[in-house]
Amino acid sequence: MSHILSKERIESDYASTTEPPSEARIEPPPLQLTDQTNLLPFRKIVPCFFGLALCIVVSTLDSVVVATSLPTISVAFNAGSFVSWVPSAYLLTSTSFQPLYGRFSDIFGRKVAISIAMCFFMLGNLLAGFSKTIIQLIVFRGIAGVGGGGIVSMAQIVISDIVSLRERYSRRDRGKYQGIVGGVIALGYAIGPVIGGALSQKASWRWSFWISVPTSLSALLVVIFLLPLKPVSGDMISKLLAIDYVGMVLTLLGCILVILPIIWGGVTFPWSSPIVLGTLFSGVVIVIAFCLWEWKKARLPIVPMYIFKHSTVTGVYITMFVNGFVYFSTSYYLPQFFQAVLSATPIGAGVFLIPVLVSQMIVSWISGMIVSKTGKYRYIIHSGFTLWSVACGLISTINPDSHKSVIAVYMILAGCGAGQTLQTTTVAAQASVSRKDMSVVTAFRNFVRLLGGTLALAVGGTVVNNFLRNSMAALALDPAAITKIVNDPSLLSSPSTYTELGLTEALVQTIRREGYTKGFRAVFIMNAVLTAIATIASITLIKHKELTRGDEDMLKQKAKEEAGMTVATGPALSAGSNTNA
Repeated sequence: MSHILSKERIESDYASTTEPPSEARIEPPPLQLTDQTNLLPFRKIVPCFFGLALCIVVSTLDSVVVATSLPTISVAFNAGSFVSWVPSAYLLTSTSFQPLYGRFSDIFGRKVAISIAMCFFMLGNLLAGFSKTIIQLIVFRGIAGVGGGGIVSMAQIVISDIVSLRERYSRRDRGKYQGIVGGVIALGYAIGPVIGGALSQKASWRWSFWISVPTSLSALLVVIFLLPLKPVSGDMISKLLAIDYVGMVLTLLGCILVILPIIWGGVTFPWSSPIVLGTLFSGVVIVIAFCLWEWKKARLPIVPMYIFKHSTVTGVYITMFVNGFVYFSTSYYLPQFFQAVLSATPIGAGVFLIPVLVSQMIVSWISGMIVSKTGKYRYIIHSGFTLWSVACGLISTINPDSHKSVIAVYMILAGCGAGQTLQTTTVAAQASVSRKDMSVVTAFRNFVRLLGGTLALAVGGTVVNNFLRNSMAALALDPAAITKIVNDPSLLSSPSTYTELGLTEALVQTIRREGYTKGFRAVFIMNAVLTAIATIASITLIKHKELTRGDEDMLKQKAKEEAGMTVATGPALSAGSNTNA
């Protein structure tokens, strides 16, 4: 349903964010926005969802495959700790560009936005596989991150366009599909370590990047030719004028200046370094300037400040920051623990991670079904974070003597907690705002989650490295050996690696217990505290919202008419009996 926003409509919608019009000021042409809601019949949702799921799997699989291949890449380029910039560059650009995709998709259309994201992702990975130096690899991974950051967000936004928040007696219900999205994301994370480990051991590291290219191309073709998404109205000039360029620059600059010191801290520079503190302070100043601009000046804000008036949206953002922090921390430090302390191979470490990810995938789908049947999501979120907090506390007790079955049970509990919180929060946030704000609310939710993940890797790395370094310093080890182990704790995994550093089995056991295990424990105690805080935030801030909107019957009928279908008359059009054509 297209509509042109007149000057009066713009002033009404954004009265709190714009100045009164001035007769002397030259106004740009009217903004043209399109309501891209297109509630499709089931037979059309299936191919759409197949394409979106393919995009999501490619994105999630990529980051885990590359992370597992980093030790091999480090050896190939003799990069040492500098190799950490390969995932950091991707995380930096994907997080920074995340907020932009929501509003860009409003202006240029969902299909254009997701296609651009896929193209950047493919191009960056294709070039990364041909890299001749570590610098080239870092730059190309940054290019891939520009697209990778928008893929999952755009998939969730498209789902919000083509299916209802809740339709109890129908197969086309957003709770179910968002639950499946959570499962697809977990599937990518589950099989990624195994594929990455196999590629790093059996093939060239270059295939860690190239493996995503043909799958990405297939997903892009499905998006272009099978997704029946609405085109947006307006000419290219009016669309370009609608972009909030000042907000875009402030967004990118602020994100970079905040994320860079997080990446540097405790690794490249000490946390107390003037470079880290100065950059972080500058980033905070830019973020404040961005908020003021979006609040007072922007005609079409990238992140409208009024969305934070909704306590549910604010609660979702707080809990999603914690979700990203704990989830990325778990996904990174559990496999590293298996390698450094339990002497697992890269493939073995990936297999070890499967319980937490498979349980998350199953519970995410079940949670979506429950939301679909009951229309309730608050208690699922509350119980999810509570269970996750308990699981993190249990995981913190793991040591070299822990039985593998006990570890698996703890991981399954963590996966169940994560599965209850990942996609139900998306439904909660989307139900709390109007249709015109769903895209920006969804994109910013994913931005907050990625920001939490970025901070998790930095803080967790600092904690574990400090325990490792202190334990080895107490043993009076060679400083060069200490640096190598801190940069790559997996060197403790087998005699063939640690004997080259002059370490004995007794010394390695001491380092594992007094160094890595205690650092690992501290990280998961911190995770348990954060998930407990998220539980409190979800109880106090996230409110119940009805998952039905009054205009959905009309929109579904319109979609049928546009598809050339015969529309039933009478009672068949009621909410309860309007099943899938």
